Amino acid sequence: MNGKHILLTAAAMVAAVLSSCRKEYGTIEPTVTPTPVTEVGKCTGFYLLCEGNMGSNKATLDHYDYRSGSYMRNIFPKANPGLARELGDVGNDLKIYGGKLYAVINCSHFVEVMDVHDARHITQISIPNCRYIAFKDGYAYVSSYAGPVELDPNARKGYVAKIDTVTMQVVAECVVGYQPEEMVVAGNKLYVANSGGYMAPNYDNTVSVIDLDQFKVVKTITAGINLHRMEKDRYGNIYVSSRGDYGKVPSKTYVISTATDEVVETLDLLPNSGMAVCGDSLYVYSSEWSNALQKNTVTYAIYNTRTRTVDSRNLIQGGIREKITAPYGIAVNPESKDFFIADAKDYVTPGTLYCFSKDGNLKWQVTTGDIPAHIAFTFLP
Repeated sequence: MNGKHILLTAAAMVAAVLSSCRKEYGTIEPTVTPTPVTEVGKCTGFYLLCEGNMGSNKATLDHYDYRSGSYMRNIFPKANPGLARELGDVGNDLKIYGGKLYAVINCSHFVEVMDVHDARHITQISIPNCRYIAFKDGYAYVSSYAGPVELDPNARKGYVAKIDTVTMQVVAECVVGYQPEEMVVAGNKLYVANSGGYMAPNYDNTVSVIDLDQFKVVKTITAGINLHRMEKDRYGNIYVSSRGDYGKVPSKTYVISTATDEVVETLDLLPNSGMAVCGDSLYVYSSEWSNALQKNTVTYAIYNTRTRTVDSRNLIQGGIREKITAPYGIAVNPESKDFFIADAKDYVTPGTLYCFSKDGNLKWQVTTGDIPAHIAFTFLP
């Protein structure tokens, strides 16, 4: 067998492997056009990260282009035909920074870094049981459970990894609480919500405050148990959600002042499964599971961060509200104020993304990958 034949045979084998992987783990879906586009501002579109069911290796990336009005599902394989793999197992967070798209792939234990323009693979950063990502002054900060994906009452504390976004190397680690989740940067401090989710019923109930110059915890704030989501407003407040214990202790939202690093208010506006800030509005949805009732109760609200009152509990108008069975993600276009609700449905089949006008009326909907969750908007320079 000559050298040329060997190379051709090897190439054919690689192509066969790639084809086999694509068929097994997912297919590139056709472009669909959910709605005509009449006006486009600086916001050019968005990426949607679909988590995929744990253990299925089915995290996928969708893309919507405002300029063409087209929505394309599962774009990662098409953007990266030379990779003999899919995106990974459980897409847990998605952010854009410095011309790059960062997808946190929880159970695959890495952050996938892509070109923001076309989702082409740039590199992977290995971080065990990684959860969420935030950015500040050329560094990325990733929360990590620090151990395997398993319930463990004796689990070690988690940490935040500091990544140089030029070299893409982890340059430092800071130990925080147990099973850290979402984070926000306010000034020169990083706030980390600790859940203790692996240690039920002995959940963590703290927020770690990291000074970014020293990269060490300078204060620990006590709030509710099983903390998860975080958002900040423009008045120096951080909103952190507590998932409770899914039984006797309900989900609540705690308000932390960044001036004093103390809890200044507890909001009983409704259980909080996810939230997004746009202007003075905090959009909140809840899909709260009850062990006693063995079902979810779905509710919505808009909280005014300036007046500190509930503006509305009727976020969605019309009968479409009853069709959303498992809201799992929320995002707001900062220009148009259109907002998006991602419906995970039964968590094992394709979900639905709903686009609503700012007054709550449905504009369009589209089928997504499994468990749609995280949206990152793209903008012109």
